[in-house]
Amino acid sequence: MLLAVDVGNTQIAAGLFDGEELRAHWRIATRSDETEDELAAVFTDLLELVDLKLREIDDVIIASVVPSLTASFTEMSRKIVKAEPIIVGPGVKTGLPILYDNPHEVGADRIVNAVAGFAIYGGPLVIVDFGTATTFDAVSANGEYLGGAIAPGVLISAEALFSRAARLSRVDFLRPPVAIGKNTRASIQSGVILGSAGMVDSLVRRIASEMGGAKEVLATGGLAEMIVPECESVTRVEPHLTLNGLRAVYELNRR
Repeated sequence: MLLAVDVGNTQIAAGLFDGEELRAHWRIATRSDETEDELAAVFTDLLELVDLKLREIDDVIIASVVPSLTASFTEMSRKIVKAEPIIVGPGVKTGLPILYDNPHEVGADRIVNAVAGFAIYGGPLVIVDFGTATTFDAVSANGEYLGGAIAPGVLISAEALFSRAARLSRVDFLRPPVAIGKNTRASIQSGVILGSAGMVDSLVRRIASEMGGAKEVLATGGLAEMIVPECESVTRVEPHLTLNGLRAVYELNRR
């Protein structure tokens, strides 16, 4: 079985594949100082919840934007799984021409999202990933990664608001019933949730226009289910897009 791991700045998404079947998947908080032994303990417990064990894992593939955790996951794979992991980055085949000025600058998660999106739906398409940052990625009809946009994520924007505005308190992130808030809590919810959705729709329209249209607009990431219902541009939500992209990249590079 294959363990696919996407290490983000806020959360780690992981999935266990048996062939093409996603047997189990998890999201855990990112702790950049976590050691390989601590990671092994965490994944031992997670696997036990679905009656599986670390020794049943044959291979590991990692996409990471946190270098310290890349190292810890690599050591965990070597020591516990007894496998040299595939780390998505320079030298790893993706089957996707990257037309960025410097391809090494593109986050591994953005590339594997594009790989999975194009494999499932073809192109042209736009992918919106709601994570620590909200990223937008454009893939051409020929399967080329064209580039995209990076915006502050929903939670980052909200935290900046709360930390810099002395009289504004944190609120629950719930979808507001209307845009015109009648109290501070509702006004913040409107600004954060509906404002984020409006930003998504505006950027998607601009990106799609520059591409000559988009066949699909896909959304993924931990906050997608909260924002997408307020968006007009997103056509599909793919919660496991990144994990499926990791599996696809693994198949291109498997030893």
